[in-house]
Amino acid sequence: MTIQFDLFSQQNNELNSRYWMILDAIPALPKRTLLKLLTYHSIEQLLQLPKDHLQAYGLKERQITALLKPDLTLIESHLSWLDSSAENHIICYDSPHYPPLLKEISSPPLLLYLQGNISLLSTPQIAIVGSRNCTPYGKEKAYQFAQQLSAAGFTITSGLAIGIDGSAHQGAINKEGDTIAVLGTGLNNIYPKRHLKLAQQIKENGLLVSEFWPNAAAFPSNFPRRNRIISGLSLGVLVIEASKRSGSLITARYALEQNRDVFALPGSIDNSEACGCHQLIQQGAKLVMDAQDICDEFMHLCVPPSSAAEKTATSAAASHPLLKHIDFHLTTLEQLLDRSGFDVASLQNQLIELEITGRIAVTTQGYIKLRH
Repeated sequence: MTIQFDLFSQQNNELNSRYWMILDAIPALPKRTLLKLLTYHSIEQLLQLPKDHLQAYGLKERQITALLKPDLTLIESHLSWLDSSAENHIICYDSPHYPPLLKEISSPPLLLYLQGNISLLSTPQIAIVGSRNCTPYGKEKAYQFAQQLSAAGFTITSGLAIGIDGSAHQGAINKEGDTIAVLGTGLNNIYPKRHLKLAQQIKENGLLVSEFWPNAAAFPSNFPRRNRIISGLSLGVLVIEASKRSGSLITARYALEQNRDVFALPGSIDNSEACGCHQLIQQGAKLVMDAQDICDEFMHLCVPPSSAAEKTATSAAASHPLLKHIDFHLTTLEQLLDRSGFDVASLQNQLIELEITGRIAVTTQGYIKLRH
């Protein structure tokens, strides 16, 4: 009996997924419109409505054709993706596993394609986003905040992009924390390609998520759609370095529309990649200086902080006399010689020590302080 029930359950799930795929394939029909129609009709009824009925609801000719005469060959090929690996999952909008927070947004995805640990969808998440063209300081801060927030019990959610996103994912992984990457492509088409290894790490230790069909390519219009899911899954969004035209500001805007908290890390006024963060702070985003500023907003969800002994050790390790002469954006060797009064040999020895201990980054133009 158990085998028969499981077989029936599996067949029923596949049929349900097929129905939702038909709806998802209707061209240029907003998700909110479809969900409104489903308040009047079940999916089965909607798939059998007369053409004039659908026209009365405002559907165009090609939308009606896609609904009443769907491309079943294409849909079956996507269902076969589900069967191709035990790590592949599809969650439909009506599934009990669909994340409740995501259902709250104005245009939730009808389907989520997943690879990895799907239980992470129900964990408290903080999104960390920012510039692809970030500074070494920004990358370091994304990495640190991800580690600290992971240690506090949050899942780190981001978009797998180069720069801040990648550093945030890696920080969580290296802390043995949880991370979710939301893609703007299908899961068979990881983008950017340089993050293939990172995506594999996330698949093994976290979760990959996409609303796009498995072979979907990297169209520019996909990424703003991805951003609404990043914020929609999360309790709050932390922006670390963003120019005034950054896609991260789109994520922040979605977060505000979805009634999520927005946090921003301030930077140098001379850093163009920090201008977007300063703009967010001027508009009311919470200025953060460390992970505790975020944890304070969600105290009921945080695990106990690290011991005082760890904090003391960290503080002691950070005291180096040369650091006060190095800026968080960029300091040239000439500026350091002038500010510190050290000779070249002594200065270079100290700079090597600071680089090895991860407190500064070395660039072709000079040196950037990463932490005190």
